[in-house]
Amino acid sequence: MSSLVKDLGRVTVRRISVSDMDNNVYLITAKESGAQVLIDAADDVPAIQALLVEGAADAAGAARPATLALIATTHQHWDHTRALEGLVAATHAPVAAGRQDVAGIPVPVDVVLDHGDVPGAGKDWGFDLRAVHLRGHTPGSIAYVLTEEDSAPLIFSGDSLFPGGVGNTQKDPDRFELLYGDVVERLFSVYPDEAEVHPGHGKPTTLGAERPHLEEWRERGW
Repeated sequence: MSSLVKDLGRVTVRRISVSDMDNNVYLITAKESGAQVLIDAADDVPAIQALLVEGAADAAGAARPATLALIATTHQHWDHTRALEGLVAATHAPVAAGRQDVAGIPVPVDVVLDHGDVPGAGKDWGFDLRAVHLRGHTPGSIAYVLTEEDSAPLIFSGDSLFPGGVGNTQKDPDRFELLYGDVVERLFSVYPDEAEVHPGHGKPTTLGAERPHLEEWRERGW
């Protein structure tokens, strides 16, 4: 089964599922620069390394060999970080995470992210990836939004947004209000219905498919 999710012209997006928790690991590869960004080194270093090789083939015509430019972590929970130490040891790639989750990441964080930051600022990656801070599932959860001209935005939402609702807030109404508010204000109010949501577990959806249910989510509190 192919790992290819999207070929957007300048970049490809690949995905594998690892562990018995069906964790999604995403890889963005720029065809011209060879820059790669991995989203969530969740588990299974050998499988992730094989994914990197598959992505590198997408950049076979690049001026330089494909290189893992960043490991972008959506949040600190153990099931999304189990392969971090092994992958960093193997690749020496820098790690990014949300500021409020840094203390819970099992390796040093090189790129500390706040809402609206661009992890590749000043780099020649060849694509636009933006950090969206979504409080509630964890204090420093980050969604990464890939925007390419003439393509719908791709939102890598971690465990903050899924088909059918927002992420787990442990039945804490204050945490739910934070997460629901951030998801509405920073995703649904900013990006079009065509924007694709690629979560940390399971299948993708679109903002348009979920938008009619926002009031239902608010009323039920999860």
